[in-house]
Amino acid sequence: MAGYLHTHATKALTVVLLLQAAAFYGFSRGEHVPASKPLANFSLSSSQWVPVREEPLDQDTLDVLKADDTLSRVYQNRQTGQSVQLFVAYFSTQRTGKTPHSPKNCLPGSGWVPTQSGTMQVAIPGNADPITINRYLVSREQSQDVVLYWYQSRNRVLASEYRAKLFTILDSIRYRRSDTSLVRVVNPVIDGNAKSATDAAVSFIRALFVPLKNYLPA
Repeated sequence: MAGYLHTHATKALTVVLLLQAAAFYGFSRGEHVPASKPLANFSLSSSQWVPVREEPLDQDTLDVLKADDTLSRVYQNRQTGQSVQLFVAYFSTQRTGKTPHSPKNCLPGSGWVPTQSGTMQVAIPGNADPITINRYLVSREQSQDVVLYWYQSRNRVLASEYRAKLFTILDSIRYRRSDTSLVRVVNPVIDGNAKSATDAAVSFIRALFVPLKNYLPA
């Protein structure tokens, strides 16, 4: 048993050292920062979802977030009347310490308490495989929200922030780039029906995903 534990610890240490070496090598080279379109110009003109209002972030929040571009907007479904809040934070580089803030850490700080958490798959029209995203049900006093979010970098969607960080290192080595984005969709729960709120948010994501890819460098 002792030998097994020693071997396991040695393997874990080796992986850590390799990642540290990879990070040093990747971040020490010049970086390619891809061009991107302003998120403010994003539109869903062919969708049932229409923009209702912008919800710009205050300067204190922007200073903490340190994103290179953000989008915070409310959309409403023409047919059902349901509304969702879209938030996108784009980071052109993570080499200067800028990195997405996980919603699971930010929400409790603003008074929202997670009551359910997990992942779910969303089938995207035109995509061969579904994307895997995070799903949180959060509560504050008498209010509940469904929160769906994911990390999107280059040509991949990730639910895990740890995997997102690992791919940042790998992309820095292979492609000399560390750009990434956080995409979050929030929908209020009405009459305790979390399934209906989730279904509406998923419908919005299906309409959102392909057009948004044009604003996040691939």
